[in-house]
Amino acid sequence: MLQFISSPAVKAAKLPFSAATRVGDVLYLSGCLGNVPGKMELVPGGMEAEARQTMENIKSVLAENGLTFDQVFKATVMLADMKKWADFNKVYVTYFHPDRMPARSAFGASALALGAQVEVECMAYCGK
Repeated sequence: MLQFISSPAVKAAKLPFSAATRVGDVLYLSGCLGNVPGKMELVPGGMEAEARQTMENIKSVLAENGLTFDQVFKATVMLADMKKWADFNKVYVTYFHPDRMPARSAFGASALALGAQVEVECMAYCGK
């Protein structure tokens, strides 16, 4: 099964990608930023506010597909400044059960879309 999934926020912003793609039992989410849903603007408030909105945007895509963070098994985190890694992690860990942390990679990027400080993409298991 191959399914391209858009979301109301992605459609509203007229972005050139799907919010997620399902291949078999895996849902691949596109990278999410801390933008206001449906708008091309980041939430104000710095790294922690952006991180929280990023995770809320992921939560919305998961929920639209009947999933939660419990099904996320891999995350890739891109940071515009690796010195903000700890600030991001303070928010990130609150979205997962301590014994269900997904495998993860994190790396610094010279720039992210919209001037974002963080972008996160993830994969979730959507089988039974």
